[in-house]
Amino acid sequence: MTSKDEEEARVASPISNAETLAGRTVHSQMAGEAERSWSWLLSALVSLNVLMLGCALLSGTVFSNISLSANNLEVFLLTLVVCTTTWMLYYAAFTAREERAVLYKDAHAGPVWLRAGLVLFALCSVVMDIFKIAKYVGYMHCEPVVTIVYPAVHAVFIFVQTYFLWLHAKDCVQLKKNITRCGLMLTLSTDLMLWITAVTEESLHQTVLPSNTSSAEVVRDSHDFLGQTLDKPKSSCECSHSACSIFEQASYYLYPFNIEYSLFASAMSYVMWKNVGRLVDDHQDHHHQQRLDLRGVILGPVLGLLLLVAGLTTFVMYEVDVAAEGSGKRDEALQIHYIINSVTMSLMSAAAVVGCAIHVWEQRERVSEYNPTRSLDVGLLMGASMGQFAISYFTIVAVVGSGVPGTLNVLNLASNVLTVIQLCLQNVFIIDGLHRQPHVQTHTHAEPQYHDTGFSPVLSTLSEFAPDDLRYQAAGFSPVFSTITDSRQRSPFRRQLGWKRKMMKEICAFLLLANIIMWIMPAFGARPQFDNGIGADFFESYMWVAVVNIGLPFGIFYRMHSVASLFELYVTS
Repeated sequence: MTSKDEEEARVASPISNAETLAGRTVHSQMAGEAERSWSWLLSALVSLNVLMLGCALLSGTVFSNISLSANNLEVFLLTLVVCTTTWMLYYAAFTAREERAVLYKDAHAGPVWLRAGLVLFALCSVVMDIFKIAKYVGYMHCEPVVTIVYPAVHAVFIFVQTYFLWLHAKDCVQLKKNITRCGLMLTLSTDLMLWITAVTEESLHQTVLPSNTSSAEVVRDSHDFLGQTLDKPKSSCECSHSACSIFEQASYYLYPFNIEYSLFASAMSYVMWKNVGRLVDDHQDHHHQQRLDLRGVILGPVLGLLLLVAGLTTFVMYEVDVAAEGSGKRDEALQIHYIINSVTMSLMSAAAVVGCAIHVWEQRERVSEYNPTRSLDVGLLMGASMGQFAISYFTIVAVVGSGVPGTLNVLNLASNVLTVIQLCLQNVFIIDGLHRQPHVQTHTHAEPQYHDTGFSPVLSTLSEFAPDDLRYQAAGFSPVFSTITDSRQRSPFRRQLGWKRKMMKEICAFLLLANIIMWIMPAFGARPQFDNGIGADFFESYMWVAVVNIGLPFGIFYRMHSVASLFELYVTS
C-alpha cells in the first residue's frame, strides 16, 4: 500500500483518528506534567536555599560565641526585600500587558475579609517601620546606614506586596509559569524569613524568667547578651534625641501585627503558587451571593464581647502585677490568668461541641472538588496548633512530675488540660465546617415560587423543617398563609435563616471573639510559662525556653488563623 493509500485509510477511519487524537492529548498532558514538575522543583530549590541561608545567618547573629553583626542579617534581608519587590512589580506589569496571562481566577483564594485583614496588618507594620526610622535617626552618627535604610525599604515592600496580593491573589497564571513559580516562592521565602526574624527578636525581648527559679540567672544573662544583637544599638552608641526609648517601646507593641502580616502574605503567596497553570471555573455564584449579615445574631457577639472585655481587664492587671516586686503579686496575677483562661477554654469547648452537633444534624453536602485554599487552611490549623499542644503537654508533665504543689499549679494544670481539649474540639468544628457546602442566600425580592410536595401550602410553611432557602413561597393560597408570608416579608433575615443556621452564626461569632482575646494576651506579652518557674525548674532553662519560644509563635498564629476561618464559616453558614 502506498503512502497516499495509507493517508486515505487513516482519514477514512474515525476510530484511527480518535486514537491519534487521544494519543496526542495524553502526550501533551505528560509534557505539561513534566513541565510543572520541573518548575515546582526549581521553585522549591529557590525557597529552600533562601530559607537555609537566612536561618544560618540568623543563628550566627544570635547564638554564635563570635557573634556576627546584626548588619549582616539586615543586608541579607534588604537584598531579599529588594529582589522580591522588583519581581512583584514585574509581575504586575507583565499581567497587565499580556491579556492571555491570567485567563482564570480562583474564587476561593484571597477572600475579601482576608485581604482586609492583610491591609490592617500592613498599616500597623508600616507604622512600626516609621517608629524604627525615628528611633534610628538618633543613632545616625554611630550606626551603619543600612540600619536606617532597611526599615524604609521594608515599608515600601509592605506597600507593594499588599497592593500585589489585593489585586492578584486569585490569579491562575497561564504564561511564563516557570518564572512565576520561582518568583512566588521567592516571595514566600522572604515573608517567612521576615517572620522568623521578627519572632526571634520578639522572643528575646520577652524571655525573662522570675528570680525565684534556679536557672533564671542563666537565662537573664543570655537575654541581656542577645538583646544587643538584634535591633538594639550597642550601649556605647548614645541616642542624639530623648524620644528613642519611646519609639523603641512603641515599635515592640506593633510587632504582633507585623508577624501576622508576614504569615498572611506567606499563605496567600503559597495559594498563588499552587494556582499557577490551574484551569478553574471562575463563575461560582454562591460566592457573589454571600455577604456579612449581622441582623438577628445577638447572643454570640454579646457573650464574645463580654469575654473580650474580661480578658483585656485581667490582661492589664496581669501585666501590672507581674512587673511589681514580690512573689505575692505575681502569684495572684497568675491565678487570675489561669482562672480566666480556664473559663474561656470551657465556654469555647462547649460552643464547639454544639457546633459539631449542628453539623451532624444539618447533613449538608460535603465539598468534593480540589481547593488549594481549603487544603492550606486545614494544614495551617493542624500545624499551628502543634505549638500550643507542645507547650500545654510539657506544662502538664512538669506540674504532674513536680507533684502539683499548691493552688497555683492546680490552676495551671487545669488551664492546660482544658486548652488541649478546646484545641481538639475547635479543630474538628472548623475543619468539618470548611469542608461543607456553603448555604446559598436568596435575594429578598425574588419572585414567589411554590413547589408541590404533596402537602398543603399552610402545612409546608408552618413546618419547622422547611428548607432555609424558602422554596415554599406561595402567597395568596389562603388568608392564613398570606398573613404568614407577609410576616416573613417584613422580616427578611428570618426568611433567610433557619434556627440551625442562626445558631451556627452565634457560635462562630462567639468563637471568633474568644480567639481574638486568646491571641491578644500572648501576642502582647503575657508569658505565664516564664512567670511561673515550674517549667524552667523541671526541664532546665534552655530546654524550657526552646519549647516556649518555638511553640508560642505557632500558638499565636493558630488563634489568628482560627479567627479568619471562623469568619469564613460565619459568612457561609
